[in-house]
Amino acid sequence: MSVPEWVKAIVRSEKEKRGMPLEPKLLNGNYYLYLATSKYDSSRKGARKVSGYIGRITADGVIESHRTIRTVYEYGNSQLVYTMSQDLIMLLKKHFPDRWESIYAVAVTRLMDSIPLKNVRERWEKLYLSTTLDAHLSPSTLTDLLHDIGSDMSSQYDLFQDLVSGSGKLAFDLSSIFSRSENIEMAQKGHNADHIYLPQINMALVFDVEKYRPVFLKPMDGSVRDVKSLRKVLEEIDFHGVIVMDRGFASYDLAEIMDSRMDFVMPLKRSSSLADYDMELTSSFMYRDRGILCGFRKHEQYRVYMFQDQYLMAEESGTFIRMISEGKRKQSDFHEAWKRFGKISVLSNIRSEPHEIYLMYKQREEIEQAFDAMKNEMENDKTYLRDDDSVRGYFFISFLSLYMYYSIFVLIRSADLTGKISVKDALLKFSRVYMIRSGKRDITSEIPASVEKLDKTLGTNIFPK
Repeated sequence: MSVPEWVKAIVRSEKEKRGMPLEPKLLNGNYYLYLATSKYDSSRKGARKVSGYIGRITADGVIESHRTIRTVYEYGNSQLVYTMSQDLIMLLKKHFPDRWESIYAVAVTRLMDSIPLKNVRERWEKLYLSTTLDAHLSPSTLTDLLHDIGSDMSSQYDLFQDLVSGSGKLAFDLSSIFSRSENIEMAQKGHNADHIYLPQINMALVFDVEKYRPVFLKPMDGSVRDVKSLRKVLEEIDFHGVIVMDRGFASYDLAEIMDSRMDFVMPLKRSSSLADYDMELTSSFMYRDRGILCGFRKHEQYRVYMFQDQYLMAEESGTFIRMISEGKRKQSDFHEAWKRFGKISVLSNIRSEPHEIYLMYKQREEIEQAFDAMKNEMENDKTYLRDDDSVRGYFFISFLSLYMYYSIFVLIRSADLTGKISVKDALLKFSRVYMIRSGKRDITSEIPASVEKLDKTLGTNIFPK
């Protein structure tokens, strides 16, 4: 769409008056005036566009924004995210070429802080990245953005497929959030893991356990059962590797899973008839300084693996003995209960070493924690989820934030710092480094010694000397 002549005339006049490069942008039927320049980006080894909002263009001239002009920005945290999400940026540019900057900006902001969507623009403008990306994040614009993203499932699926490509082992999880919105058709009544029967939206999350990153997230009809949703997702992402499930699938889908042709690893409930607590455990290995005894037996064409965590065994044994002393358990029950202490059974139709099966099982536990955190954030934004398209758009943004989270988490994990610092801790530490805009110069604030040390330990080199 060509720019009207009257808008061009006003822009030319403003350029002469202000002595700076300017450009008009059309948004929701109105034209806005922006600063349009560039600066050299050492990380990209090339020029990066710098944009700054000035005001709305009307027939009478420019109505300037009354917002305070910011000259100090959080630099370290946004630069950490930007550095670690280059692969994601490339995918967004590929699949959402016209909207990638706004999509990326929302995802970055939600990663920084669990804030309602209505406050996203205010938080975004505190980040140095806001001076280099052309993102439109007003509340009304965000509503349109979520709807547009959600209605473009083809682009979402193409991005997911790029991530899934080359994956060998995927963990699958299904959870739900409740919604009473009458406009959301996928919010259907169904039982969740807590046996609550209310209108809900199921969330299917797929995680690459080898590359340690999410590769797929999709809202689904609340009445769809676990295995049915799993089959549908596998068809959509065209995956033929190993699926790692949680023990919830064994509740009522065990027969269907065992009859399927997919390769799977699935923990069994302690009450499962397949769990053999008298199995001889003939091997052992170490997992994070914990001794694990293990063994397996054949069950038709499957294997039932049994693992006993020695630390967990002692803990459960001590708990049971304390309950005996409190009169809550009988001494005569100890021997039978003792057989199960610290034990975890896993069913699979693949032939792998026990320690490999155990590792896949443990990796998916961390996925569940991330899922829970994401669900809590969604509870704050139900007002934005007005229809199915908005729901799909919101889930996609949440997926991108989760992807960035794990990009940083992998760094922390590789540096063996998971017990000392979290992703949120790292972002907070890096946020203490500011960028100050003084005229045409950008000046980096002093770098605290602890931040400089963390930057070096993680190998990010955001603050080179």
